[in-house]
Amino acid sequence: MTEDDKFEKLRKFNGFMAVLHFIQGALMLYLSTDFAISITRTYMAGPPGTDRMVTSTLFDLQLGPAVAAFLFMSAIAHFVVSTIGFDWYKRNLKNHINKARWIEYSFSSSLMIVLIAMLVGITDIEFIAVIFIVNASMILFGWLMESYNQKTEKVVWTPFIFGCIAGIAPWLAIAIRLLTAVSESPEPVPSFVIWIFVSIAIFFNIFALNQLLQYKKVGPWSDYLYGERMYIILSLVAKSALAWQVFAGTLAG
Repeated sequence: MTEDDKFEKLRKFNGFMAVLHFIQGALMLYLSTDFAISITRTYMAGPPGTDRMVTSTLFDLQLGPAVAAFLFMSAIAHFVVSTIGFDWYKRNLKNHINKARWIEYSFSSSLMIVLIAMLVGITDIEFIAVIFIVNASMILFGWLMESYNQKTEKVVWTPFIFGCIAGIAPWLAIAIRLLTAVSESPEPVPSFVIWIFVSIAIFFNIFALNQLLQYKKVGPWSDYLYGERMYIILSLVAKSALAWQVFAGTLAG
């Protein structure tokens, strides 16, 4: 297969993925109930160190549209790179970078982890903002990894390592909240919440593994386009897994 054939096959693959993500997003909007989680704010009602805290609701976030949103983000990204943005996408891939991937992931995966945090009870707006930004920073370190190593003869792993450190933080916060609920709450934590945490945490780590294998040039990963296809497949599986687990647990009518 020639290089042009590989890129043409990849273009069609992105188009197919755009359709799959869009269909799932549309189904999520159509089938979901209006189940919502309140986004809150908490502030001191006294001097520093006081235990008098006030919590109020800022707004209610419906999970159906929120879940559909990260599916539509992927649909738009895949549609763009398979149509009007294909030449740009192709040029980037030849330089071993996919800027479209990192732009989309910085929004879609950050929204995904925010929703997971909300499911374990992290609803304060300040914590939600921090989790979103830290996760987006992890994604942007992935962009930096690909961008920086275009200019080096030997792979520089610093962006990858820093990205892994940033990526751990949101999951650590969620794990602490989940473990606290499991051990201390009088009500059992719904099993679907635990499965969401475990399954999506695994998928997030596989993304990092995919980049590691790319730069180690292990087996088929020595071809950058193979790693690109793996990113696309992982993205579909991770988003689908989260979407339908959330649907089954909270949104099914």
